[in-house]
Amino acid sequence: MSFSRTPVACLLAWIILLGTDPVAASAQAQHERPPAERGPYQPHPEALEAIDRVKSPFCPGFMLEVCPSPDAAALRDTMDAMARRGISTDSLVEWTLARYGDTLRALPTVRGRSLIAWIVPPLAVTLGITAVVLVLRKIRSPRAELIGEDMSDEERERLNEALRELEAEEETSF
Repeated sequence: MSFSRTPVACLLAWIILLGTDPVAASAQAQHERPPAERGPYQPHPEALEAIDRVKSPFCPGFMLEVCPSPDAAALRDTMDAMARRGISTDSLVEWTLARYGDTLRALPTVRGRSLIAWIVPPLAVTLGITAVVLVLRKIRSPRAELIGEDMSDEERERLNEALRELEAEEETSF
């Protein structure tokens, strides 16, 4: 019998060969430790990382880590029990997605068409910032026609006279 080396196939082979039901393993793991050792619950790091990568199949719009559903709690416990038995984060994620559907993936994969989701947003932000900087530079650059560098002496004198008249009208006499 030959299995491909995908995480799902490895996980399924593990379950078949060991004859272990992950849900039952979770319940058994809770009762294996003596009550004095139970203390505050510390989830396995591999399970925590896998739970962070999956949306909840029981609460639409929620991540699995914050879903209040009892079914979600059971799934988190199952993933924790599997992680404690040596299953990797990627295998846990693939097992969950194989069981509940690929639409629960919290982050797009970094291959194929999903790569667009990783490239386009940073590219759009970079182009937007570049455009804003270029527009601001263009707006702030002095223009010759606004400064009056191309005025003749006669036009400059008329402008200065008009400015003096304007200032004289604006002065208040108290």
